[in-house]
Formats: sequence, C-alpha cells, structure tokens
Amino acid sequence: MEFARKVWKVLVAVKDGLALLLLLMFFGLLYVALSARPGVAAVEEGALLLKLDGFVVEEPSAPDTLTLIMSQQAPVGEYRARDVVRALRIAAKDDRVKVVALDLSGFLGGGLVHLQDIGEALDLVRKSGKKVYTFGLAYLDDSLLLAAHSDEVWLDPHGGAFITGQGSSRLYYAGLIERTKVKVNVFRVGTFKSAVEPYLLDSPSEASRRSDDALYGALWLAWQADYRKARPKVDIDRVTGDALAWIKQSGGDPALAAKTAGLVDRIGTSSDFHRRLREVAGEDPRDDSFAGFAHTDLDTWLVANPEDKPGEAIGVATIAGEILNGEEGPGTAGAERIVGVLEDALDDDLAALVVRVDSPGGALMGSEHIRRAILRFKEKKVPIVVSMANLGASGGYWVSTPASRIFAEPATITGSIGVFAVMPTFGEALGQFGVNQAGVKTTPLTGEPDVIGGISPEVGAMIQANIEKSYREFTSLVARSRGISVERAPDWAEGRPWDGGTARQLGLVDEFGGLDDALAHAAKLAKLENGDWHAEYLGQEAVSPLASVLKRLGAGGSASTGDDFFATVARRQASLFARLEASLRGLMETRGVQAMCMECPALGSGLARRNDHTESGLILTFLKATAG
Repeated sequence: MEFARKVWKVLVAVKDGLALLLLLMFFGLLYVALSARPGVAAVEEGALLLKLDGFVVEEPSAPDTLTLIMSQQAPVGEYRARDVVRALRIAAKDDRVKVVALDLSGFLGGGLVHLQDIGEALDLVRKSGKKVYTFGLAYLDDSLLLAAHSDEVWLDPHGGAFITGQGSSRLYYAGLIERTKVKVNVFRVGTFKSAVEPYLLDSPSEASRRSDDALYGALWLAWQADYRKARPKVDIDRVTGDALAWIKQSGGDPALAAKTAGLVDRIGTSSDFHRRLREVAGEDPRDDSFAGFAHTDLDTWLVANPEDKPGEAIGVATIAGEILNGEEGPGTAGAERIVGVLEDALDDDLAALVVRVDSPGGALMGSEHIRRAILRFKEKKVPIVVSMANLGASGGYWVSTPASRIFAEPATITGSIGVFAVMPTFGEALGQFGVNQAGVKTTPLTGEPDVIGGISPEVGAMIQANIEKSYREFTSLVARSRGISVERAPDWAEGRPWDGGTARQLGLVDEFGGLDDALAHAAKLAKLENGDWHAEYLGQEAVSPLASVLKRLGAGGSASTGDDFFATVARRQASLFARLEASLRGLMETRGVQAMCMECPALGSGLARRNDHTESGLILTFLKATAG
C-alpha cells in the first residue's frame, strides 16, 4: 500500500511538472508572438524586400498550428497575390521606400493572371522613379515574367534562366488498370471532357489534343506578349529554338548564356546583390555586416499600412481551389464553409457582391450549394459581379452563373462546361486472389452500385442518365444566365476549356479586367461614387499569433539559399510531383458527379491542396497493393 502511494505521488508530480512546462511554453510563445508582431515602428527607410519563398496564390491556406509544430518539414510558403500588389502600390507612393528588392531564390511560381497583376504593380513602382532589383537562382517562365519588370535582374553564378513555354502533362493508367483487372466505370457527357481519359487510354484523344493545343497555345502567346512588352530586347526565339546551341555559345555556362541573351543583367552572389542594395537603400541599423541593407519585409509593410474602409461595403467572396462538399479551406473551396460565409454576410447590408473565382471546379453538388447561396443576394436585390482570376472553369463557372457581369483576363482559363463520374469495381481483380461474391437480391437495386461484383447494366444506365441530366442542367443554366442559345451548346460546351479571349467571343465572359474593375462595376451598379465604398473580404481568416511566431521561428517555407540551378529546379519539380499526386488522389476516390476541369494547369499549392484527412480511394489503394 505504501509503495502504491509513492508511485501515485510520482505520477502526480510528473503530471504537475508537464502541466507547468506546457503552461510556461504557452506564455513564452504568446510573449514572443506579441512582441514579434510587426508594427509601424518596425518600418525601415530603405528597401521594400519581397522574399517570395513559395507560391503566389489567390487565397493562402489557413496554417494548422499542430501541423506546424509536429511536421518534420517546413510547409511551402504561400503569398496572397492581392497582398503583394497592394504592398507595391503603396510603396510607389511612400517616400520611405527608396527601392524594391525582389528575392526569387525560393520562388515556386503562380498563375499567369497573378503574375501579370504583380508585374503591373512593379511597373507602377518604376514609373514613380524608384528602382526594382531582382535576385534569383533559377529563373523559369514564372520568375522570368516577374523579373522582367525590374531595372536590374541578378543571377547567381551557378544559376541559370530558361524559357520553357506553356504546356500540360498527364499520366495515363490504361495499361496498369488492365494489368490489375480493375474495371473503371466512366460516366461523362462532352466530347472534350477528357478528365476521365487517363483511365481509358494510353495517350490523349485527338479531341483532347486539339483542345490542349488551342488552350496552351493561347497562354503561350499571352506570356510572350507580356514578356516582350517588359523586356523587348530579349530574342525569345533564340532562347527557345535551339537551347543547346545557345548554351554552348557561352561555353556551357547557363548564367553567362542568360546574361548574353538579356534574360538577366548581372551575375553575382546573394552577398553581391545585398551589397548593391546597401548602396541604393542604405545600411541596416540592425545589421552591421558588409552585406546588411536597410529594408522592411512584406508582412511588416502590410501591417504598417492597413487598408482604408471608407463608405459602404462591397463584399468579396473568394472561391479558390477545388470545390469540395465540406468545410475545407481557405485555399480549398469547401462548399459548406463558403455557404456559411455567404449566409453570415446576408445580414451585413452589403451594397454589392463580387465573387472572386480561381477554381477548376469540383463537386457538382458543392458547386450548386454555393450558387444557391449567391442567388440569395440576388433575391435581396444586391448586385452580383464575378471576377475570374487564373481559373473559372467547370464548377468554377457553375458558381459564376448568378452574376450580371463576368470579368476575366485573356489568360484566364474558363468554360469546361461538362460533367463526369468515375466508379471503380473490383470483381475480376479480386477473383485473381480467389475472392468471389454471391448473395440474394430482392430488387434490381439491392446492393447497387456494387463496387465489388460490378455495376449492373441497368444501374450503369441510370447513372449515365443522371450525368446527362446534370449536363443539360449545366448548359441550360449557362444559356439562361448568359443569354446565349442552348441549341448551340456544342460550340461553347462539350467540356472544352477556353482561354479568356475565346470565352469572351463565345459570350461566356463579358469584359476583360481584374478584381479592381469588377469592384468598380459593382459600385456603379450600386450607384456609389468613388470614395464612397470599400471592399470587404468575406471570411478572410487572420493567422493566429502562435502560427505566426512558429513561422518566424523557422517553420515557414524558407527555401535553401545554397542550391545551384539544377537543385533549385529539382525542388520545384518535387513540388509539382506532390501536387500531381494530390490531383491523382482526388481522381482515384469514389466520388459523386464532378464538374471539374482536370485539364486545367495546377496553379500554386492552393489548387492541389486536398483535405489531409481524406484517405486514398479504393482504386488507388488496390493499385498500390497489386502493382508490385
């Protein structure tokens, strides 16, 4: 008994000690978070430093504090495009900013529309008489497009710069599926709805190839036009025509070849770059090293320059990423979460509503729930305008149909008006292992759809009929909202994605313009004058102090600064592979009817972000188990 009491005292002491330790850690982190919070006093006269280590996205994901603490790997950084643009616009007018320093050594990319918006903001800085300096290790299309709007583009001696052009690449599983004897039941409508082709074919169909050629050809032309406007002396044809000969002319040195072609202006290390900034921005009072320069980072700058909110509010509802049915997001368009945000805003007496879409679509039911929530504003006579960023396709277009006007950019990908469903069955595959199924049915629908034994022809016909009904509903919805003929749906639907220019010609888009243009039009519909309104971003979640401090302590997505060009490119490709894996996982799951543009390019980490608690689908699990 005495021994038990001693053991109990030890356990209580351990418990109390752990509780005290956790309490001390909590208050310590809270103190650091509060003391580390940037403010006006932290702004340094000198350079505005934009160190973009990660992706530029429409809507960053909300950081999960527990994941940040437990993860052995730093999460990929995400930067809201609107925040970067706002920071640059303010810098153009603020005398405290002498120069803008753009560090792209850890940049992983972003959508073309976002990059164009940031490029225009960089041009505003230069027009104000201030210089823009950029440093990078590996410049590819995305980072080159940003760097082109600089006065000096710096490249590490071991780096390089290449123009790769627009394109797409998908994996095809017909051979693997045939080998494993899994039957993939595909239900779709639309000649160009090629999302299901990876299960059926070993390569793209002719219709899919034609569609991709037209879409990516238009995006490639848009990229070239923007780059040539910013850096007209670069001979793009020379760089892309025979890249090997171009490199060999500089002795096999990619950095020297990039400078010779005019892709970059100066070759030097990050220390050289910092010394250059020290010359133009001044010395950093907090850093007396030879490379220290006076600067203010992006987070500090944004906190020091809060947004003005004059007059009435025009709500901005963001639908970014794949549309799912649940609470997912931000960064993923969880329909239940977005509907909740919209319903909360119904009582806010908004003067107008702008729906900002950057989504390839997803769950048809989730898209419809969001559409219905938007329609409630229409019932209250609230003007509704849609602004499309990089993507407003399939389900992303479905949720756009309540708008009186749709704004997009020439580089926006939209349309993809079609639906599909994929349902795997495993009867023949399991039969190889001696597993068979038998039972009793009281009606033809008993146990259907049977994902083990196989879907009966009657049930398969019923599912296909439902898909066709959903497609008719989709095309009718678009025809009514856009005032175009549903009889001509084969010309603008059939699951084909369009670039913004073609979509405008087809009547799917009304006008070219960005979010600012959509807000101005919404204000006009609400009969508001300039200065009498402000944008109210609905459901925008603030980063918790604890998550913020963990990021500052090193859990953020900082990129290595010691990689050479090829290691940097490999890191980008690894990120692309992770996004591809997430996309495949989404396809492999047994899910409902989808209005999803799988042909659309993955944009940043936001698009491929899937809800982590979702397990792999049956087909992916089976393939993993049997492929060996």
